[in-house]
Amino acid sequence: MKNKLVVRVLIALIFLGATAFLVLNENGLLKYLKVRKELKQMDDDIKKAEEKLFLLEHEIDSLKTSKEKLERVAREKFHMMKKTEKVFRIEEK
Repeated sequence: MKNKLVVRVLIALIFLGATAFLVLNENGLLKYLKVRKELKQMDDDIKKAEEKLFLLEHEIDSLKTSKEKLERVAREKFHMMKKTEKVFRIEEK
């Protein structure tokens, strides 16, 4: 009877020790969960970057093919104008 109790306690201690080792060591479960979270974040960042790249490539293609779009961007971003145009600046008070 006493031997069975000692064996059960030893098995429980070994099980708890192994579980603690698997969870708490430097390559354990906690590290795995942290790395998995970082990987998911990186995957999300990659997807966002790919979407942005697609939009920028589409923008480049449209600027190459559409003269009106190119002129609009030149006016808005670089404040350019045609020689025959007059620009009026309206200042707010």
